Formats: sequence, C-alpha cells, structure tokens
Amino acid sequence: MTATLHARETRATGTRASAWLPVGLALFTVAWGGNQFTPLMVMYRELGGFSTAVVDVLLGAYVLGIVPGMLVGGPLSDRLGRKPLMLAAPPIAIVGSLVLAVGGDLVPVLFLGRVLAGLALGIGMAVGSTWISELSARHGDTAGGASRAAMSLTLGFLLGPVAAGLLAQWAPWPEVLSYAVHVVVGIPLGLLALRTAETLDRGAAPTRRLRDDLRIPLGEHREFRTVIAPVAPWVFTCAGVAYAVLPSLVAKAVPGGAIAFAAVMTAVTLVAGFAAQTAAKRLRLTDARGGMLGQAFAAAGMALAAVTAASPGVVLALVSATVLGVGYGFALVSGLAEVQRIAPPRHLAGLTAVFYALAYLGFVVPTVLALLAPVVSYTVLFAALGVVALACLAVVARARRGG
Repeated sequence: MTATLHARETRATGTRASAWLPVGLALFTVAWGGNQFTPLMVMYRELGGFSTAVVDVLLGAYVLGIVPGMLVGGPLSDRLGRKPLMLAAPPIAIVGSLVLAVGGDLVPVLFLGRVLAGLALGIGMAVGSTWISELSARHGDTAGGASRAAMSLTLGFLLGPVAAGLLAQWAPWPEVLSYAVHVVVGIPLGLLALRTAETLDRGAAPTRRLRDDLRIPLGEHREFRTVIAPVAPWVFTCAGVAYAVLPSLVAKAVPGGAIAFAAVMTAVTLVAGFAAQTAAKRLRLTDARGGMLGQAFAAAGMALAAVTAASPGVVLALVSATVLGVGYGFALVSGLAEVQRIAPPRHLAGLTAVFYALAYLGFVVPTVLALLAPVVSYTVLFAALGVVALACLAVVARARRGG
C-alpha cells in the first residue's frame, strides 16, 4: 500500500527536481498581477490625468487585499491544506487584471482591481511559499524551498511590470493591453498546479476552533521578533524606493520615455534581487547573515538614492536601483529561510504570512515620503532611511550574538 501511495504521489507531483515547479508558476502568476501596476503609475498621471496622491493610493490599495490574504489565508491553509487555498489565487489575480483593464479612468473600479490583485498575492505569498518549501523538503531539499519561492515571486515581480510598462509606452490601448497579457499568460499557468500533491498532513480532523488557527503564537518565537522582524520591512522598502519613487524623481531626464524608464528601473531592481537570491543560496547566506547583508545594502542604496535625489540622473538612478535590489533579494530569501527554520509545521504558513505582512510595510514608505516631501527634501528622507537601516542591522547583529 505504501508503494502504491508513493507511486500515486510521484505521478501527481512529477519528478523530485520539478515537483515544486507548477506551484512556483502559479506564484509567478499572482506576483505578475500584483506588481504590473508599478510602471503604470506614470501612465495614469500622464494619460489619465490622475494626481500623484490618487496614484499613490491606487499603488497602496492592494495592501488592503494582501494583509487579509496573508494573515487569514496562511493560517487557514495550516488547517485546510495548501492546495485549496493556493489554487484560488491565480483566478483571483486574473479577475483583478480584468477589472483593471475595464477600469479606464474610474478610480473606484481601479481600486477594486488593485485590492483583488493584492488578495491573490497575499494568498500566494503565504500559502504558495509554504507549499513550495514543503514540496522541496519532501523530496530531500530542506534548504532550497525558500530560495525557490523567493525566485518565483521575483520573476513575477520582474516580468509583470516590464511587460506592462513596455506595452503602456508603445502599444495601442495601453490601459487595456497592459493587463490583457497577464490574463492570457495567467490562465494556463494557474491551471498547472491542479495535479500537484497536497503536503499538509490532515490525518486527524482538526479539533481546534477556527479562531485559534488564525492566532499566530509570536510569543513562542523570540528569534522572529529579534532577527526576522527587523529585516522584513526592508524587503519592499528597498523595492518601493527603487521603482516607485526614484523613477518620478528623474522623469525629466527621460522626456517621452518615462513609462518605459519606470519599467527598466523595476527590471534592474528585480534582476539584482534575483542575482542576490541566487548568490545567497550558493554562498549559504540564507540565514541571519543574509538578512544583515540585505540591511547593509539597503543602507548603501538609500545613501545613493539621496545623492540621486540631489542630482537627478539616469545613471545614478540605475546604480541606486541595483544596490537596493540586492538589498531586497538578500532580505527576502533570508527572511523566508529563517521562518522556515524556526517554525513548526503547524505554524509555518502563519509565520510566513506575518513575515510578508511586515515586509509589505515597505510599500507604505513611498506614500509617507510623498506626504513629507513638501516639508523635507527627498535627499534628507533617504538619508534618514539609511540611518534606520543601519540601526536595524545593529539590532539583528546583537540578537545573533546572543546579547
């Protein structure tokens, strides 16, 4: 019987090398949908006539979907299984893109589309990352799951905005085609995980109340508070500054190509992040050391961003995005790996969700900076962020020494 079950599982999940891949492609799909809006911020300002404040609100709207998607979806998957939750994420992302495509200049419709994209991404980040980690561990690779999840996310975060930005710059019907490509790509990729095996052991029926499953016992995990939490916000603080703030500061240096340049900035940031994730795995820096390295690059990137804000230029912006992208990559993969290391199976998805929720605090930073910019220059604001990054680095270093 054991042999029969193993054979069925092998047919369902594929070879050891590729068992995680269908889930990775589903995660790629929801990441594409979540990040494709970023370079389009310029389009909505230039073509739609939206104010900077409205565009910033639309950028951050998907956090309203991400937070419940992660904080509810993650613990629910610890109870109901990874598969039913994750299979719902790509369809929600595709519906979000359809809503955005028909939204035109209707802010409430665009807002709804962004929330749906965020909900899909929240489920994908919490549940998909956990499912990939468990599939990798099941086939003997306990350390590789975090890197695979991080890379799947990063590729989606990369290709989505690049495709959307290039279409918005040069294709007809930019407000429609920019999202239509995601729909066409996402439907087949979202179906691939249907045959992937469930990894949660549900041999015994759950006896706990649902609200108990949704309660994450952070008090049991001191390392989460002292090593992981100080790193998490820098994941998307780095990314948000690199491809949501800097492109607008140097837009005058690329007349007629601001949308495409925003897409290039996103690509540079995430290619650097992908390279950092690969390096972290090869150099075995998927632990607190990798998080500290990410914070160091965050501080350096903020210093470069401060210089760019003082003297806007294309080269400086690209260098800043590269350094910030490396910070993003190390912070993301090390944070996921540390969560995987400290969390018991029953709390893995829940703690992963909390990590991502803290990481997404970074996407509030562009809005906060925009509110403060009339009073304090971006140069000073970026320099202040660099100082905060160094302070967080000191906290992690002290905790790692056991102080």
